[in-house]
Amino acid sequence: MSLIIDITIRKETQRQIRELNNELEGKIKVRTKELEESVSKLQSLNLDLEQEVKKRKEAENRIKIALQKEKELNELKTKFLSLVSHEFKTPLSGILTSVVLAGKYKLEEQQDKREKHFSTIKNKVHYLDNILNDFLSIERLESGKVTYKFSNFSLSKLVNEVVYNANVTLKSGQEIEYPQNLENITITQDEKILELVLSNLLGNAIKYSPENTLIKFEIKLEEDRIIFIVTDEGMGIPEKDQKHIFERYFRAENALLNQGTGIGLNIVKVHLENLGGCISFTSRESVGTKFLVELPLIKD
Repeated sequence: MSLIIDITIRKETQRQIRELNNELEGKIKVRTKELEESVSKLQSLNLDLEQEVKKRKEAENRIKIALQKEKELNELKTKFLSLVSHEFKTPLSGILTSVVLAGKYKLEEQQDKREKHFSTIKNKVHYLDNILNDFLSIERLESGKVTYKFSNFSLSKLVNEVVYNANVTLKSGQEIEYPQNLENITITQDEKILELVLSNLLGNAIKYSPENTLIKFEIKLEEDRIIFIVTDEGMGIPEKDQKHIFERYFRAENALLNQGTGIGLNIVKVHLENLGGCISFTSRESVGTKFLVELPLIKD
């Protein structure tokens, strides 16, 4: 006996299934490749989009910074114009008043009264001259037109000139204590700039100190540097304002009613740094302030 089964149909079906599987695998590979290409293009587009967004954000930030700077510049210009108007108007009014009053004292016995008004005029003109010099210094510093001229000069002569000019503006009872034993000491530096620095510090000490106070002006000569110290018994600088004291046009809260432009110390600091020196200070409100200036001694 024998049993015969015809598997032709089953074999054909299996063959067809294999062909379909192969065809499906091929389609899957093609679709996978197409999908990978699409993903790659999408990633590239996303990267381009991210870069574009980043560039736009950077451009927006630059615009915001530029607008902020322009706003600050406009505010600074407004503040500057207001400051200049006020600082020039007050002394000019004082000069005009003194001229008018001095003209009324025509008798010889009224000479003392005339001298008093002439002294006021002299002080006001000296003050205006200092302001103009400060403004000119700022212009030269910003335009890079400052040229430092080094020379040998007598320290005693410089100190005497600075103190003599400062004495003109002393208040009643104020006194400057300064070293007298400077003969035969010669240093090499920019004499005009050093005179500007010291005049500014002494002028501030006088301005912000009350009557009947002592202003100490000390000098220490070391091997490689010279140190100037100006100490006053004035109003001092509030602690919260001390970090801003060298910023241009900044004025401490307790000094707003005093005449001043807020640019002197900024000019001093820039000049000293250009000359390789530095300036620092310590201060206590209602007690006084001490400024310390260090400059290198030029040997060659």
